[in-house]
Amino acid sequence: MTSASRILSPSDAERLLALRRMKLIATGLFVLMAVFFVVAFTLQGRFPWLGYVRAAAEGGMVGALADWFAVTALFRHPLGLRIPHTAIIPNRKDEIGASLGEFVETNFLSDEVVAGKLGSIDIAGALGAWVARPENARRVVAEASTAVRGLATMLDDETMRDAIEAVVRTHLVEPEWAPPIGRLGARILDSGGHHEAVDLLVDRLDDWVAANPEAFGALVSARLPSWLPSFVDRLVDDRVYTEVRRFLADVRSDPQHKLRVAIDGYLGELVDRLQNDQPTIAKLEAAKHHAFDDPRVRELAGSAWQAAKTAAVDALADSESELRKRAEAALADAGARLAADRELGAKVNVWITDAAVHLVATYRHDIASVIGDTVTAWDPKETTEKIELQVGKDLQFIRINGTVVGSLAGLAIFTIATALLPR
Repeated sequence: MTSASRILSPSDAERLLALRRMKLIATGLFVLMAVFFVVAFTLQGRFPWLGYVRAAAEGGMVGALADWFAVTALFRHPLGLRIPHTAIIPNRKDEIGASLGEFVETNFLSDEVVAGKLGSIDIAGALGAWVARPENARRVVAEASTAVRGLATMLDDETMRDAIEAVVRTHLVEPEWAPPIGRLGARILDSGGHHEAVDLLVDRLDDWVAANPEAFGALVSARLPSWLPSFVDRLVDDRVYTEVRRFLADVRSDPQHKLRVAIDGYLGELVDRLQNDQPTIAKLEAAKHHAFDDPRVRELAGSAWQAAKTAAVDALADSESELRKRAEAALADAGARLAADRELGAKVNVWITDAAVHLVATYRHDIASVIGDTVTAWDPKETTEKIELQVGKDLQFIRINGTVVGSLAGLAIFTIATALLPR
């Protein structure tokens, strides 16, 4: 223990001191019994009553030696003699570790124990009340910010760009677009939801025509023969402009207008072709792949990641940033709601309990095996020292009790024998 004491923690150093003190007491009591025995054995001829002292001392010595042997045999070979069934802990430490792990697994990690313990605790209420305090919410956000910033600095930009591109391709590009778009369009047409879009388009077109009448001059009169008088050009332009405005007004006011019917027919045919016409589906898929195969899309993914990472890291690094303040406020508010809402708290408690029971049930053996694996990896001498340091002080009381009980037993036997047996 001397070599280990140089690296002991303060608490273990205190235990070592107490262990040595108890060993001295137990050994000193044995020596005292030996002194009494020698004195009584030498003088009992002159003083017969010393026979009782000798018997008590003799029994105390036997009890002390027997219990010293028993305690010592747990940790080492008594007097260095390799007597069978001694040095039990160093010789059987692997079995002890495995048994301890099995004991913990059976008695501490069972579903009933975990569920019962967690069920008796209002975890959600305690957690909510703690997080609801602004200083605690600030602390949680600060620690989370540090962790996220550390993770962000560890991530390689090129790797993240590839990851983003892979995710986009797997979940966005690879699946067919045409049939889902067609089904969505069919539902919109069935519900009449596209009518609002048509109304909006006609309204915007009418507004543009009203604000740009000169556009019809270049469009119509510029194509008339040059020999026509200029007033004819103006009449044609005004007539075309008026007719376009009237046409748009008719479309706006008449839900059954031919243009609306034509649009409905075209859209209905389009959504059907998107779902069932292979050439149409192939064209859309080809256009989609062409767009996403463009190198600029890859550059966009990299730029998006870099911009998001920079913005997030900068915001998380600043304790006064809007992001962190909002996160703190949201966390504190969520904690207050969790602490105040009993129904919500009960649901969260059930969720936590179920999750813990599931984890324990899944990894119970792995958790318990840590004990056995750890003890197996220990050096036998180190294991002996660790265990003796923890329980050795109490075991010394066995030696003391053995001395006392042996003395009383020796005295009782001698007294009874003297009273009952003739001499």
